[in-house]
Amino acid sequence: MQQPSQWRRRGTFLVLLALCLLLAGCSSALMDPKGDVGEAQRSLILSAFGLMLIVVIPVIVLTIAFGWHYRRNNTVAQYLPDWAHSNVIEGIVWLVPVVIVGILAVITWRSSHELDPHRPLESDVPTLEIQAVSLDWKWLFIYPEQGVASVNEMAIPVDTPVRIRVTSGSVMNSLFIPRLGTQIYAMAGMDNDVHLIGNEIGTYWGRSTNYSGAGFAGMVFDAYVTSDEDFDAWIADVAASPDALTYPEGYSELAERSSFVPVQYFSDVTPEFYERLVSSFHTGTDPETDTQDADRAPAVDTNEAYQTTENQEDEVEDDQLISNEAGG
Repeated sequence: MQQPSQWRRRGTFLVLLALCLLLAGCSSALMDPKGDVGEAQRSLILSAFGLMLIVVIPVIVLTIAFGWHYRRNNTVAQYLPDWAHSNVIEGIVWLVPVVIVGILAVITWRSSHELDPHRPLESDVPTLEIQAVSLDWKWLFIYPEQGVASVNEMAIPVDTPVRIRVTSGSVMNSLFIPRLGTQIYAMAGMDNDVHLIGNEIGTYWGRSTNYSGAGFAGMVFDAYVTSDEDFDAWIADVAASPDALTYPEGYSELAERSSFVPVQYFSDVTPEFYERLVSSFHTGTDPETDTQDADRAPAVDTNEAYQTTENQEDEVEDDQLISNEAGG
């Protein structure tokens, strides 16, 4: 009977060792931020985690200590079958959580305002605007000031605050670059935005974090944080593309469902492309040409639809009443 027990212990040790080695190869983007927003979020996570450990660690230690102290063969342990209450223990049990919750409340209130995704970042450098559109299943990035656009690739200059306006040309999605910070939702007809900054040159992985259908796994992109010179060179490369993105003709072709789409560049973009796309979901028409989008039904005001339905029901009831009276 001794040998199986030894093999069991050795097997458990090897499994734990293998798990440790596997976990050693993992990395956490949230714990390795490359921007001020990401660093602030990491600080918030660690602060909240540290405060929770004030409760978790003593509970674990006391659980082991009580189990050891009151083990069967410990004849020194005092047996108190009639013990029921302690003011000291009661005070500790209530006071510590109240203090922790109070501290967390203050931290949460402050960080909720400081890390508001819509709040512009303070910087002496002018903010760069990028317009992001989620499609099935790809990301379109428009640079309105530069007049270019790209698919599944974006670039920003290092130490430059960026305002990313986000919308969707299809179902609900979410834009997230973990090493730079906050994720933000993208919804059709909604103009959302998030302010980010990259403080270290590198290539950072981004993706949609809201499931949106069969091609969701391929909805990934690279975000390049570059020097000012390299950013200008990237813009020049995009501007050298022979392709142009027009609205609504070129957009309709681009919006067709596809996944794991290779990077595409567009050297010219229809003026106010982003605004026209957002507005089209409100009216069902292109506000510039006032033409109906054949692939999209016009938006209907909920109150108007409800009132129309009520009126139709009233008319049906009146017709039935007149018919009954006539028949009587």
